[in-house]
Amino acid sequence: MGGIEIEGLDGLKENLMERRKQRILDFMREEAYRPMLFQELAAVLCVPKEDLDLFRKVLEELEEEGKIFKTHRNRYLAPEKMNLIAGRFQGHELGYGFVLPDGGASPDVFIPADGLNGAMHNDRVLARIMKRGAGKKSPEGEVVKVLKRANRTVVGTFEKNRNFGFVVPDDRRISGDIFIPGDEFNGARQGQKVVAEILQWPGKRRNAEGRIAEILGDKGQPGVDVLSILKAYDLNEEFPGEVLKQAAAIPDEVGPELLKGRADLRDIRTITIDSEDARDLDDAVSIERLPGGGYRLGVHIADVSYYVPEGSPLDREALKRGTSVYLVDRVIPMLPPKLSNGICSLNPGADRLAFSVIMDIDPAGRVQGYQMLESVIRVARRMTYANVFKLLTGEDPELAEKYAFLLEDLKDMERLALTLRQRRMERGALDFEIDETRVVLDERGKPVEVKRNEITIANRIIEEFMLICNETVAQHFYWAETPFVYRIHEDPDEEKILAFAKFVRSMGYSVKGMGKIHPKALQQLLEKTRGTREGRIISTVMLRSLQKAKYSHENKSHFGLAAKFYCHFTAPIRRYPDLIIHRI
Repeated sequence: MGGIEIEGLDGLKENLMERRKQRILDFMREEAYRPMLFQELAAVLCVPKEDLDLFRKVLEELEEEGKIFKTHRNRYLAPEKMNLIAGRFQGHELGYGFVLPDGGASPDVFIPADGLNGAMHNDRVLARIMKRGAGKKSPEGEVVKVLKRANRTVVGTFEKNRNFGFVVPDDRRISGDIFIPGDEFNGARQGQKVVAEILQWPGKRRNAEGRIAEILGDKGQPGVDVLSILKAYDLNEEFPGEVLKQAAAIPDEVGPELLKGRADLRDIRTITIDSEDARDLDDAVSIERLPGGGYRLGVHIADVSYYVPEGSPLDREALKRGTSVYLVDRVIPMLPPKLSNGICSLNPGADRLAFSVIMDIDPAGRVQGYQMLESVIRVARRMTYANVFKLLTGEDPELAEKYAFLLEDLKDMERLALTLRQRRMERGALDFEIDETRVVLDERGKPVEVKRNEITIANRIIEEFMLICNETVAQHFYWAETPFVYRIHEDPDEEKILAFAKFVRSMGYSVKGMGKIHPKALQQLLEKTRGTREGRIISTVMLRSLQKAKYSHENKSHFGLAAKFYCHFTAPIRRYPDLIIHRI
């Protein structure tokens, strides 16, 4: 009970602080408000003497958040009254940048190179709008204050002179090299990859100054490039002690006490289909024929949410990481291997907790009914894409004999996947058919070959089954009017599509229907150019003309999939948004 009371008290304090902040903001946004000193504000808002320190703290927090602004004369006011806007600064390698306003409601503000005033890529800043944008042109402004620095360290190449040096950032969006005084080299040699710690931030006409904090190795040395990426993006291969301690306390097996209240689906023949080197198996599938045609498709996703309680050390670390990160020679997992490769991985022959979405799909590929169940499953076999492809094409009689008991299931999965895919194509979903590649390293970690991972029907089976599952889950929660995390892909920018159409015409093709374009028109163009000499470049330019997919609490559909409802539900081991949806 004590813990609950403390959490409740913390929540009350947080709510009280937010109410105080809102009261100050409302007052400063009043039309009659004029910039005030600290003492004047305290007097007008009747702040008791004993609360003055707390009041000062609230003002400091509001200032750090960019919600209020303190002038050089120490007077406070709302930023909008001085034509100021708070947001994240996004640098460009040519020296200029943009301020992306908080909330995304306002257009991005263009910042010329002479208007950065010491801002670095990803800093939170306040910018003054100097020139309003005409038409679709961005407004122009200058940075007046850096609210929060993003780059305490910078990864780059060390360039050495006799008495001083510079670190040239790997991320070219960080404008300006980092000046390194001669007594701060710390053994770094010319051309080495290093981590520079910033000691003095850049100014209007002054580079940032720092010291060499870590030497990563010689440029071109195997492994140094990956190490540079880890350091640049603060990717930590090690998990904090409290996280490992919580993971270690989790049993390695599903005990009988966990089955209560769950649907027991262990008798359903369930398989996983993944690449040969996959370790985190978070999705499994099952299928059975229905009378009169159609199929009952089961998509079974590891119930990670059971093992990662909200607010726990495991949860906080997973949220911080956001996703697993896949590099050329390693994976930085979102969850410790005890979970990602162990109790949460749907390993064959082991009881596992899952969320199962069971869909009845008619011969035309339409979902006619579904169930969402907290379940326990037992995967019958772990299959690979390569073996499933061989079984479906009849290439390997020995393999066919070994997996004879699965052959009809796999053929049914193939038929259903092709039906679902055809239905998607008919509604206009885009299919760029971009092959995946895999870099092969030798024993020293040096790249020796780039292999093409061919997309086969085995890949298509899993792709189509995950897509229909994600759509079904998103549609369910939309109509349930439940707060939710959608995966959206907004309609393309009209200007970019017009430019794309002009480019396509120069190559002898056309795009049907301009203005608010339908994805079907773009898909028809892809089909027409597939296999041609210019097909690859047209699909690449088309892809770059589209918006980026993102997460949103509002359902704005998915242009690329031509889907009214879509979410990420099927990979909670490696994506935090999926974990949130499982909790919902």
